[in-house]
Amino acid sequence: MSSRIESRPTDGLSYTPTEAKYWNRTGLDKEVERVFDICQGCRLCFNLCPSFSDLFQAVDREDGDVRKLAVADRRRVIDLCYGCKLCEVKCPYTPRDGHEFQLDFPRLMLRAKSIDAREEGVKMREKLLGNPDLLGKVGSKTPALANWGCHQKFQRVMMEKLLGIHRDKLLPDFAAETLDKWLKRNPIPAPPQNPSAKVALFPTCFVNYYNPAPGKAAVKVLAKNRCDLKFPAQNCCGMPALDGGDIKFAQSQARANIGSMLPLVRQGYKIAAINPTCSLMMRLEYPAIVEGPEAKEFAAAVVDPHELLWQIRQAGNFNREFRSTPTSVAYHVPCHLKAQGIGFRSRDLMRSIPGITITTVDHCTAHDGTWAMKKEYFELSMKAGAKAFDGMREADARVMATDCPLAAVQIQQATGTRPMHPIEVLARAYEDRGFPDPVPPPEPDHAENKP
Repeated sequence: MSSRIESRPTDGLSYTPTEAKYWNRTGLDKEVERVFDICQGCRLCFNLCPSFSDLFQAVDREDGDVRKLAVADRRRVIDLCYGCKLCEVKCPYTPRDGHEFQLDFPRLMLRAKSIDAREEGVKMREKLLGNPDLLGKVGSKTPALANWGCHQKFQRVMMEKLLGIHRDKLLPDFAAETLDKWLKRNPIPAPPQNPSAKVALFPTCFVNYYNPAPGKAAVKVLAKNRCDLKFPAQNCCGMPALDGGDIKFAQSQARANIGSMLPLVRQGYKIAAINPTCSLMMRLEYPAIVEGPEAKEFAAAVVDPHELLWQIRQAGNFNREFRSTPTSVAYHVPCHLKAQGIGFRSRDLMRSIPGITITTVDHCTAHDGTWAMKKEYFELSMKAGAKAFDGMREADARVMATDCPLAAVQIQQATGTRPMHPIEVLARAYEDRGFPDPVPPPEPDHAENKP
C-alpha cells in the first residue's frame, strides 16, 4: 500500500448522477478516501458541522490514516452531512474555484447516500419527507384536524416509532388557506406598462401549504415595484427527495418544473424562488441531475426575490415609499443563500427602511431540510444551531427575520419567537400601520442659505 494518498482526483470522480460512473461504489470509495484525506489534512471546516468533527476525531484515533477508518465511522460521517453547503463555500479546493483537487464534500456525501438508496431502497421515512407536496395536499384538506394530531403527545410518540420523526421536534402547522386558494380569491395584479421586471413567482411548497404570508408579501412587494407577475404551475423543487438520496424522484420533479416554466423563461421572465433552498436547488443542482441544455437555460433564470429587487434598485426603480418601521431586526443569514454567492440582498433592502437597525446573525441553525426532524439527529441539530439561536436572542431586536422558512421553525423551537421573512418586513413597512412606529421624518437640510 502506498504511504501517501494522491490528492488529485481518482478515476472514480463524479458529481453528476447522469453519468454511469456516479453509481459505481468502487469509484465512490476511492473518492471518499481521497477527500477524507484532504479534509483531515486541511481542517479548515473543523467547526462547521458534526460531520467534520466526527471525521477528524475518527482519523485521529487511527493516527491520521483515513484508510484505517472502520466502515461504521465512514458511514456516520456521511450520515451527519446535512447539505448546508458551508464547507463548499469555505473550501479552497472546489470545482467552483477551478482547483485541480475538484473537491465538493456535500455532493460526494450526497453521492454516497444516493448509491445506498439505490442498492438498499429508499426508506419509508425518506419517501414521505421527500414528497412535501403529497404531505401538503393531504394535510391541507383538513388542516385543523391535521394540526391537532401533530400536537398530541400520543400521536407524536407513534410518529417517532413509525416514521422516526422526533417527538419533540416543532412541526409547522398547515395553513387554514393555502397560497394557491388565496391567489384564486386575490388574482395577481395586471401587468403594468413598461414593467421593471418580468417575474414568475415560485412560492415553494412550504409557503403554499404551511406559511402563505411570505407569498402574499412577495406579490405585494413585487407589484409595488411594478413587476409583471406570473404564477405558473409548479411542484416541489426536489431538494427533499435529493436529501434522501432519491435521485430518480428528484429528477422527475425537476423535469416537471422545467417543462412548466421554461416557456416563461424564454419570454424573458425570471423565476423568483422565495425559499433559498429552492433557488439553490434549481440554480445549482438542476444542471447536475437533469441532462440537456434546458436545465442550464432554466437555472440561469432563477433568482432570489431580493436579488431581483436589488437589481431593480440598482436601475433606480425601487419603491422607497415606506410608511412604518420595525426599528430593530435580528437577521439570520441562511446557509443556502450564502452558497449562491449573491450577497445579503434581503438585509441590504431592509436597510432601505428609515429608522431601522439590523443585527446580522451568520450561523447555521442546522435544520437543513428534514435532517433536524429525524429522531437520531434532532438533539444534535439543536446543539449545532446554538450559536445562531444565541445570536438571535442576544440581538434583543423587536423583529426576527430569516429568508429560510425551516430555519425560522428551528429558531422558533429554540427561542419561542417565529422569525418573519424579509419580504414580509418590506411589505409591512409599505403600510401606514404595518409596524407600530412610523418612519422618521427626513433629516432637515442643514446647508446654509445663500443670500
